[in-house]
Amino acid sequence: MSSPLVSLDLIRAAAERLRPVVIRTPLVPVGPPVGANPLFVKCENLQRAGAFKIRGAFNMMTQLPEETRRRGVITYSSGNHGQAVALAASLLKAPAVIVMPTTAPSIKAEGARRLGAEVIFEGTTSTDRRARAEREAAARGLTIVPPFDHQWIIAGQGTIGLEILQDRPDVTTVFVQIGGGGLISGVSAALKQSRADVNVIGVEPSGAAKMKAALDAGQLVTLEKTHSVADGLLPVRAGDLTFAHARAFVDEVWTIDDAQIIKAVRWLFKEAKLVVEPSGAITVAAARRYQTEHPQTRNVVAVLSGGNVAPEAFAEYITRADPRSASGVPTRH
Repeated sequence: MSSPLVSLDLIRAAAERLRPVVIRTPLVPVGPPVGANPLFVKCENLQRAGAFKIRGAFNMMTQLPEETRRRGVITYSSGNHGQAVALAASLLKAPAVIVMPTTAPSIKAEGARRLGAEVIFEGTTSTDRRARAEREAAARGLTIVPPFDHQWIIAGQGTIGLEILQDRPDVTTVFVQIGGGGLISGVSAALKQSRADVNVIGVEPSGAAKMKAALDAGQLVTLEKTHSVADGLLPVRAGDLTFAHARAFVDEVWTIDDAQIIKAVRWLFKEAKLVVEPSGAITVAAARRYQTEHPQTRNVVAVLSGGNVAPEAFAEYITRADPRSASGVPTRH
């Protein structure tokens, strides 16, 4: 039986498919004080549709038979993957349906609609969304493009790891956020199969630590609920494939609370003039702590996974005196 783990060849093939479509996002050094080592950030907040997700979505959809694409695709998403599927569908001239939680930020739902997709709201958990997507797919003859637990999706996200290695060959440590686990699966597979010595650290909200719970237990764990300002990282369960990749390629998983996430959003705006959503900034909170604890470590990279944040929410994050009292924090049951 072949390994379920995504190979370096699959990731390289995905990079070729994506070359005409995705933005080669910059790897930017962000200062601390003079004399200290900068933190390098991989700016997927500047990617098309505002997040890394177009990589996996397009890589999968471009491999579907043309007849399948003509019938249409459907996905279930808290927002960024939905927008990515909508964008990929528009590029490939395919109909798209996106099932989002009732708590999805309006900026993400509006983004999917603006790209021509039909948006359906269903429940608050990834389980709710997936069940509705499966019903709609069966009824309409649509093909599901899952948000994270598929080899083609993981291979597409892994192209970020290849780019990090190309731009910073001497990278030592890479911080990657974990929602369902597709991003860290791909990035860690690319990094570890290229340079086994790179330290890969996953980062989850403390209120949504499903991958850490699974790794600690040695098996998949379904959380009763998740809760965080990082609305893109709230699945209650990691995927089967993504759990296997995390076990094989991820060195550690850290958890970060909402106060530190919001401070990271603010720090990125003040120090780098970057607009990053909480889900995208969580890695910076972890990486800055790591740099404080390991001040001699150079070439640390944090992936900024997305920048789709409502203007009013962003204004609150960067001006709030005390980020510990986050208002309107999404919950998934």
